[in-house]
Amino acid sequence: MNNFSTIRTGRDVNIRADALINENISGKMIAYASALVVISAIIILFGMVMLYSASYHTDGTYYFTMQLIWLAASTIVGIATFCAGYKLLADYSVLLLFMLAVLLIVAFTCYEPINGAYRWLRFDLKVIKISIQPSELVKVIVPLYVGKYCADNFRNSVNMFGRHGAWNPIAVTAFMCALVFLGKDLGTTLLIFIVMAVMLFVAGLRLRYYLPAIPAAIAGFFAIKAFSPFRWDRLTSFLNPELYQQDTGYQLWLSILALGSGSWTGVGFMESRMKAAYLPERHTDFILSVIGEELGFVAMVGVIIAYLLFFYFALKISCNARSRQGLYTGFGIAVTIVFQALINIGVVSGALPTKGIPAPLLSYGGSSLLMFGIALGILLNIAADTVSPDFNQQMWSRFSSHFRKKK
Repeated sequence: MNNFSTIRTGRDVNIRADALINENISGKMIAYASALVVISAIIILFGMVMLYSASYHTDGTYYFTMQLIWLAASTIVGIATFCAGYKLLADYSVLLLFMLAVLLIVAFTCYEPINGAYRWLRFDLKVIKISIQPSELVKVIVPLYVGKYCADNFRNSVNMFGRHGAWNPIAVTAFMCALVFLGKDLGTTLLIFIVMAVMLFVAGLRLRYYLPAIPAAIAGFFAIKAFSPFRWDRLTSFLNPELYQQDTGYQLWLSILALGSGSWTGVGFMESRMKAAYLPERHTDFILSVIGEELGFVAMVGVIIAYLLFFYFALKISCNARSRQGLYTGFGIAVTIVFQALINIGVVSGALPTKGIPAPLLSYGGSSLLMFGIALGILLNIAADTVSPDFNQQMWSRFSSHFRKKK
């Protein structure tokens, strides 16, 4: 009886019930965030090992060393994102998108293409040469912008037009996608636009507004077939890669051979034959092919499970977020990562057309790691904000008071 001696009114009962609910949610969020960090660390460590295997025979430890440097940089960026808070970043998301738009234009106009694409900004710092891919950062800033816009303007049902309609995020995202597409990155263009469309649907955009996308997509395919035969061949060669194995299906055909050679348990770590100057982009877009060849189907299933677990815990954090902005933003980030993973898996297995989209946390790439660092920092900050409302304000207030005492 002593445990309930203080409960004297209905209001007291409600207070105690709310406290228990909040404590339960806080405990779950801490568990979800911890699991998310552990799953991410496992995928990263596995990716580092397989990157070493995929690139050692042809490039020594160069890519492995560079990936370590980028991993350190992405960790710093992720911590900075967590400390700044997703709400603060969302407040400046329009400015960030403008800066990325400028960088995309610079990449298209001022740099020579690599493999026909204008995606990279290249800097020679004498001691090290680095390349930045602005479109990778667009993947994570667009969900920040769309999440804030939806939280501020959408209610139960959403129309396309009007002062608070969905045309605004669609127009902004379409503009960014157009710049990404100018750099000849169709895969990333589609990924960003699909994530935006899914976020708007979750936020309440009526389904009828999606119907015009069907004839638009059909018209787009016919336009590609009529005006860009080479791109059309790339889009359709995955249906019969053996027929195009000396041309547009070259990468996919070798990827399928690598996966087939691996069978159930693989040919052995470091024993891949296809990576030895045969399979292009073996350390980036097609690193899963090397994993499948060396470690077999079992390892591929493990990778898929790891990605799904990441999506599950990220989704749990989003669905239990304290604010609608946290819900929409976290959901958009989670969908971005898992869609990118699924697209890469579909590409290397021949289920989807060949597109230059890396496997998150596995493929070599500094920009991709930076994007993930920001994404993970946002998800963890959403969890922290749910556990402790106004977490960032309290953190900076304590830091300021501690700094003043030191002085």
